[in-house]
Amino acid sequence: MAFYRKKPQKLGKLVNDYMEHSPYKKQFLRGRILSLWPDIVGEAISGQCRNLHFDKNRLIVHVHHPGWRQELHMQRYSIMKKLNNAVDEEIISEIVVRA
Repeated sequence: MAFYRKKPQKLGKLVNDYMEHSPYKKQFLRGRILSLWPDIVGEAISGQCRNLHFDKNRLIVHVHHPGWRQELHMQRYSIMKKLNNAVDEEIISEIVVRA
């Protein structure tokens, strides 16, 4: 893959080309998922969550109260689908919610 081109290219296209072939693509998408979390789940749920992190393909979410754990547990599949769709790739295979 050559990054040197004779014709000018749009910066967005160059970044996308680089990310498609980068060995750090999965880590970049995981970071993107963590940054998209508040927008996808909303302010109410996002405010109750802490210490979001990945363990391989599992997204681990800690919440303050067991009631919020139950709420997130019921919505985990729809949240997982929305997050994976936002990055156009299946990065999360499971969401684990802990109180």
